Amino acid sequence: MITDTIASTHLGKKSEGSETYAPSLLVAIPREENRSRYAIDLQNLPFKGFDIWHAYEFSALTQNGIPVTKLLKLKYDCESEFIVESKSLKLYLNSFNMSKFGNSTAECLEICKKTIENDLSKALKTQVTANFLDNNTERKEIFTDFTDIMTLIDENALSITKFKEAPEVLETDMTDKREYRLKFSSLRSNCRVTHQPDFGELFIRYKSSKHITEESLVKYLCSFRSEYHFHEECCEMIFKRLSDILDKDDELMVCALYTRRGGIDISPVRYRGEIGEASVLTDLNTFARNGIKQ
Repeated sequence: MITDTIASTHLGKKSEGSETYAPSLLVAIPREENRSRYAIDLQNLPFKGFDIWHAYEFSALTQNGIPVTKLLKLKYDCESEFIVESKSLKLYLNSFNMSKFGNSTAECLEICKKTIENDLSKALKTQVTANFLDNNTERKEIFTDFTDIMTLIDENALSITKFKEAPEVLETDMTDKREYRLKFSSLRSNCRVTHQPDFGELFIRYKSSKHITEESLVKYLCSFRSEYHFHEECCEMIFKRLSDILDKDDELMVCALYTRRGGIDISPVRYRGEIGEASVLTDLNTFARNGIKQ
């Protein structure tokens, strides 16, 4: 696949990176291939949303050689044509480590912020916004009123046998229209190039007269354990499958909070209707994570 070829620029290979600022390290991956594969209409996306990235190990130098280290938060819209490949982003951000910017800490951060926004926006052909968070930034918990789906099922009565994405296991029954807020803490998928596992928590909120049975939803989410996709792709696939079995005007949100790997975590959120609590996640001035994943 074209996507795998592009993503393999750095992934799965020994990469020295660069000791000096190197925007050429960035690799943009088109969203089109995976979206087309799962019948997501490229001209009329069934969702809105953002990709949120936290880079925990960003560092650069002032002109006097003083180290400046911060947590970097990035955000760009899911309508963008491209995503950034995560290893290329890490190598790119590492290229700032020994590079000098500005005569003070504040000036260094401002130059780096504008440089990163410009480089990523150019590479991804969309507006990317960035902000540096310090240790005094309020840590806001999100999704605090979501119910762990595993508490709603009888484990002894549940048999899971499919570990490749299996939308056919999803089942619904009819009820009065109500809202569901569910958390699944055992999401696992795998990098489509290196095949290394990625773990995270998944949050689903929907309002419908169709009730997606919890047993079938657990079976479906477990079927990702042997899937090979990028984080953003998994989030969109789950949204699309749930959207297909709900009514078109039902509110739906899917958010995946993946644990960090290589000093970076990715938190895609897709929704239709009100974004609700996910707006805290997308606020560039806050560090919003679910408690145990910080």
